Amino acid sequence: MRAVVSLATLTLAACQPSQEEPGPPPVRPVLTTLAEPTESVIFGPFAGTVEPRYQSQLGFQIGGRVVARDVTVGDVVKKGQRLAALDPIVSRFDLTRAEAELADARAQSENAAATEARTRRLMEGGNVTQAQLDAAVARRDTAQARLAQAGASLQKARDQIGYTELHADFDGVVTQRLAEVGQVVSPGQGIVTLARPETREAVVDIPETLVGAMPQDGVFTVSLQSAPEITARGRVREIAPFADSGTRTRRIRMTLENPGPAFRLGATITVSLVRPTPRRFLLPATALLSTDGRRSVWIVSEAGEGKQQVTRRDVTLTAEPDDGPRVSVGGGLQPGDRVVVAGVHSLSDGQPVRLPDEPR
Repeated sequence: MRAVVSLATLTLAACQPSQEEPGPPPVRPVLTTLAEPTESVIFGPFAGTVEPRYQSQLGFQIGGRVVARDVTVGDVVKKGQRLAALDPIVSRFDLTRAEAELADARAQSENAAATEARTRRLMEGGNVTQAQLDAAVARRDTAQARLAQAGASLQKARDQIGYTELHADFDGVVTQRLAEVGQVVSPGQGIVTLARPETREAVVDIPETLVGAMPQDGVFTVSLQSAPEITARGRVREIAPFADSGTRTRRIRMTLENPGPAFRLGATITVSLVRPTPRRFLLPATALLSTDGRRSVWIVSEAGEGKQQVTRRDVTLTAEPDDGPRVSVGGGLQPGDRVVVAGVHSLSDGQPVRLPDEPR
């Protein structure tokens, strides 16, 4: 009987599953980034152009039809150089009429003066009345007034002959042309825009949300987009008080300090400002692991035999996370550390990992 019970016991024991020891944790593929320190912060870069500080839109003082335009965009002109001209025929007719009116007024004035003199002599002999003398004096004064008026009209007509030509008021560069030959223009309408090239400045449009963080007393680095190695210094001179309704940007004008000849008017530039800061590491926000007030990251390290594993390391932040794409780590990392940036909540200390570029 005992033999039967022992045999049954052995049979039941053989039917129970064996207690297997747990295997090693699985090798997980991870995404990483190298920790690289930065000791400066860059405001920008922003794209802009080189523009003149002083420029004038020139036009004719009288209206007429444009018969000549002597300059185009980019031309360098000297003071007094002709820029454009109007048809002078109408102005010449006005000058001829003014000269004729002056001659008529002069004859009328001389006749009225002679009449007044004769009437005064007759008055002394008692041959005319006082009323007749007064009328002669009035006609003389009226004729003299008409003579002065005609002289002023003649001078105006002569000036308008000169207004048919548009001349440069200063040495400059033509930056815009606003009228063509054959076009009829009105008085004061812009014909060309003339800029002073000796005073140049950088003009950039900065998003309104960033203007508040812009240091107004900072010295910006201005570089040519066509030749980034050519740079100049720029200081903020003017900030537009209102943002553009379409782009929500505000225009910033910067004075260029001793710009080279390469900074020509209209050149495209890049403006930025570099400020020194304490050393820090910028990491993706997904690399930060926060549990029980402990902030840490996973560091990939060698585990021997060509294998790698992760180790949890505590870090300190220079600023509280703001739900942005990056976090700023001030302590706990060394340059060159490989930090895991994805799946940090599913790792364990010492777990073997595999980088994407490693063979399986």
